[in-house]
Amino acid sequence: MADPLRLRPEDGPDFEAVLRLALGTADVREALGADPTGRAAERLRLRALGDADGIAVAARAEYGAYLAARTSARSGPPSHPVTGSLLPALAVLTPLVAAASAAVLLVLGYLLRLADTASALPGSLITAGWILTLIAGTSALLAFAALLRTAVRGGDGSAHSARTRRARMDWHQALLHQGMLPHLRRYLREEPFPHSAPPPAVRPSHPHDAHTTSNPEEHPSHVGQHEQRPADQPQ
Repeated sequence: MADPLRLRPEDGPDFEAVLRLALGTADVREALGADPTGRAAERLRLRALGDADGIAVAARAEYGAYLAARTSARSGPPSHPVTGSLLPALAVLTPLVAAASAAVLLVLGYLLRLADTASALPGSLITAGWILTLIAGTSALLAFAALLRTAVRGGDGSAHSARTRRARMDWHQALLHQGMLPHLRRYLREEPFPHSAPPPAVRPSHPHDAHTTSNPEEHPSHVGQHEQRPADQPQ
């Protein structure tokens, strides 16, 4: 049989958070409140921390699902740093530079043509301007596609994060109800903490005193009188 999943060190704070929540439940808090020294909660907390792996076994299925979701979320982002830095800058700058250059060349070309310049320069400027206009349009479409791809990847990352949070909450709930609370209640049954001392009861009277007070005729002062009564009667 496979060994149970052991609690990872990075999940220790989550375990302690669930432990604090369990110590605050009504029945556990009431049992701990009966300890007049106030050290019961700390002893119980230390014992639960010492048995962390044994407590976590009760929720190992949910813990395994949480680890899988967390690993998937960590391996989801792309491992190409150039894509996140250089390409977005080029995608934004290329259409702007191409459009500005195209506008300048077209304006110069048409102005020279209106001036009836006999050289081939106006035609060349106008042709270059339209080529740059085509480049600006194409680069703008590519930039839009890159932004759309980034948005889609961001949506995938959000979905991974949501699944990880959901798996973590499911593990917390299973750890609390299937592992933590049953163990704490068993600890309380195995090691009951001292309750407050009851109020002192009234000390019962000594049997001889009770007998004396309930039967006053047998008091020594009455015994002699009882024995002397027949002698005082007339013959």
